[in-house]
Amino acid sequence: MCRFKSRLAGFFNNRWLVFVGAMWVQSCAGIGYLFGSLSPVIKHAMGYNQRQIATLGIAKDLGDSVGFLAATLCEILPLWAALFIGAVQNFVGYGWVWLIITGRTSALPLWAMCVLIFVGNNGETYFNTAALVSCVQNFPKSRGPVVGILKGFAGLSGAILTQIYTMIHSPDHASMVFMVAVGPSMVVIALMFIVRPVAGHKQVCQSDNSSFMFIYSVCVLLAAYLMSVMLLQDIVDFSRNVYILFTVVLFVLLVTPVAVPLILTFGSHSHSSEQEHLLPEIIKDQTVKSMNSTEQHEVIFSELEDEKPKDVDLLPATERLKRIQQLQAKLFQAAAVGAVRVKRRRGPHRGENFTLSQALIKADFWLLFISLLLGSGSGLTVIDNLGQMSQSLGYDETHIFVSMISIWNFLGRVGGGYFSEIIVSDHAYPRPVAMAVAQSVMAVGHFFIGMGWPGAMYIGTLLIGLGYGAHWAIVPAAASELFGLKNFGALYNFLTVANPAGSLIFSGLIASHIYDYEADRQSHNHQNHKSATGRSSRLAEKALKCEGAVCFFLSSMIMSGLCILAVILSLILVHRTKIVYSNLYGKTRT
Repeated sequence: MCRFKSRLAGFFNNRWLVFVGAMWVQSCAGIGYLFGSLSPVIKHAMGYNQRQIATLGIAKDLGDSVGFLAATLCEILPLWAALFIGAVQNFVGYGWVWLIITGRTSALPLWAMCVLIFVGNNGETYFNTAALVSCVQNFPKSRGPVVGILKGFAGLSGAILTQIYTMIHSPDHASMVFMVAVGPSMVVIALMFIVRPVAGHKQVCQSDNSSFMFIYSVCVLLAAYLMSVMLLQDIVDFSRNVYILFTVVLFVLLVTPVAVPLILTFGSHSHSSEQEHLLPEIIKDQTVKSMNSTEQHEVIFSELEDEKPKDVDLLPATERLKRIQQLQAKLFQAAAVGAVRVKRRRGPHRGENFTLSQALIKADFWLLFISLLLGSGSGLTVIDNLGQMSQSLGYDETHIFVSMISIWNFLGRVGGGYFSEIIVSDHAYPRPVAMAVAQSVMAVGHFFIGMGWPGAMYIGTLLIGLGYGAHWAIVPAAASELFGLKNFGALYNFLTVANPAGSLIFSGLIASHIYDYEADRQSHNHQNHKSATGRSSRLAEKALKCEGAVCFFLSSMIMSGLCILAVILSLILVHRTKIVYSNLYGKTRT
């Protein structure tokens, strides 16, 4: 009995249980991806036009991106308190919106609705921050797989929540807003004492690789299952019992990863976490030495750009790499005897640690930021307007496209990280080339949606979802390689501002104005016989609806063209940073 109690305590202190709990938190932390389904409900209930809905979308994007307060509170407060604050924000923001659109409380002006949407959506920044902070601390040597899986679940959350709503099968579409207000808050409050850093565990265990592979397999299986179910539900009209069965299988897949901490804790060869030790001192010493050599490498790398002859970049790739390595070897020898001329310029060089203010005066940083703004901003515009896009092309069920783009977003994050890693580790080529490929894919996706051909929405959401997701796997890694890890948090938070900035430009200034113009033109053409009564005309203008491919044709073509511009900027960044990646990864190739 004592042994069972000991193992039970070890189970609740197992870092894999924390990881699984964080996955469950993330599975309901992507509320912003549901805005494409929520916006038609709010638009109809409030009588908004497309520009007003676009304004709400911008408030939602700001709530997603402004995570500085969440990051600060996670450092000051215990993580359970930060999670609780996020749950309260989510409940109050979206709960109040539900009360308004159902007529249970008086309507508020647009600016107040924007505040409510911002507060509700800002709750996810607490969920994301707490999940990532706890798991990165618990898995310090496996940050890549941990962050990739958690961000993948955040991308899948839109499809997961949509499937749950399909099971509810409520004729009142406002009930989706109620589900968004209550569901994630309940899940987070139930898990807030589990998602935390736990001490006394090994940093690296022999079972880690197999455990990660098992969870990764579950993630891919979950994405494939959701895609299959959504397509079947779009083609066939199932009974309510079948929808319930589909959702039960979904819950089984979500619960499956808990098998990892159960096996590790209660398996025949398991040991309690209290008996595990940290890495031996010899490894710690090696880590310190590695850090010292890295710092020395940064100094040599700084001098390399000063000493490198200008004609080296004109040589063939193999000869250029050979000449650079020879020069680097000479600089290392000079450093060993104290003869190197370490002349520091005003600030660091590429590949060293930058502060945010130092990065903001670098062309490479702004190339990365503007390219991200054009790529992710146009993708977010499609996500925010999926409801109107699908309705304008004659699709009654908009939830299928919200779910599909959520799944493709997940696969784009996984695939973007995987393939960009191959590019840099196997070929020592700049990572931004993968971003250029993702933006090319998005340009084609915008073109398909703009043309409005039969089935074009399916192809368009696939391509745009993959490209948009890939950005958020590629950009953080590229930023850490070009501007260092020391101030990575500030750099990354600044880069995420590209999301709402892009949404403001593409959705708030371009897509919504074109949509309302076409809707107004169609309204006048179809209701000329009512134009004499000014009151009915004014009522018609409150909730304008556009039909046909013309609604988003011009805005899609503009976004496709701007994605091509983003490709050009990414390729310029590739050209400027070849030397960085050649020095970072070239010497590891055999």
